Amino acid sequence: MPCDDSCDNARTIPFQVANIHSALFLFELTFLFCRYQGHISAALIVGGVDCTGPSLFTIHPHGSVDQLPYVTMGSGSLAAMAVFEAGYQESLDKEAGINLVRAAITAGIVNDLGSGSNVDITVITSGNVERFRNIDKAEPKYKSKSPLKYGPGTTAFVNEIITKMKITVTEGEAMDD
Repeated sequence: MPCDDSCDNARTIPFQVANIHSALFLFELTFLFCRYQGHISAALIVGGVDCTGPSLFTIHPHGSVDQLPYVTMGSGSLAAMAVFEAGYQESLDKEAGINLVRAAITAGIVNDLGSGSNVDITVITSGNVERFRNIDKAEPKYKSKSPLKYGPGTTAFVNEIITKMKITVTEGEAMDD
């Protein structure tokens, strides 16, 4: 969708064009990281506001791009997506949106061991970016009141068998399939 006359085209490029440049940059990085055979990847969430309105994109490690009203990426994304699907509405105000994102990130953290523990949120509006660092520190859902403690020698051996083996390694032709 083209920008209207109210958009200052001399200083502002449409966000969708910037996203295409980000996707092309990621595509170029794919070739750079080719020598690592796909073991290095990036899952990006790109958001912004231009003269066409707010936009939110995901760029997946394999290069596909999605534009959606809410997105999640990473190892905790399934739990976070469940929160978004249950609570997202088109008419959310800023505070309700922040609370929904906070709940989604917390769900991702609590249900995934690799997601860290801090909740950070960035709110992008026309002409303003607000960063909320360490809003919450997600705690595990359940903490035992009396954690189990095992002292040395707690687990007794029932039986112990030690067998010496002789292994011969022979080089030659491969076995037939």
